[in-house]
Amino acid sequence: MLTVGRITKLFGANGEVVINLYDTLPDNFNWEEQPLFTKVEELVVPLFCEKFERRGTKSAVVAFADIDTVKRAEMILDHELLLEAEEGDDEEFTFEDLIGFEVRIGRTKGEVVDFYDNELNPLFEIEIKGKRHLIPAVEEFIAAIDFDNGVIKFVLPEGLIE
Repeated sequence: MLTVGRITKLFGANGEVVINLYDTLPDNFNWEEQPLFTKVEELVVPLFCEKFERRGTKSAVVAFADIDTVKRAEMILDHELLLEAEEGDDEEFTFEDLIGFEVRIGRTKGEVVDFYDNELNPLFEIEIKGKRHLIPAVEEFIAAIDFDNGVIKFVLPEGLIE
């Protein structure tokens, strides 16, 4: 989920609200087909737009289905709005993105220093204790990738880096 705005104030007497739009709202957001979401008591709730009128680039007046009174609109006032990220938006990466990541092979630590994109045999170049090794960039050797901490864990066949 991508945070794309915040409900900032009420607008009119029919439950409409003004939302502050963040730069993360995609330009191609289709309010007629894509619901926005908010969290109500830790539950993610979809909000379907019946009206979405931009007011400049940073705000919009919105009417949500099933929110047709001021009292109902007050329940979501000051809530952040979320949008489902398009498939692949947050998950897509290339092996080049892993350059600079810390490498862990069991208790051994090193660093990914380069990536060679060869169609038949893509390779990571890793450095461990000042020595460089080439490791095939294949799923079978990658145990986990921690993007938040910049760490990639490998499980390698014995003798590959000795």
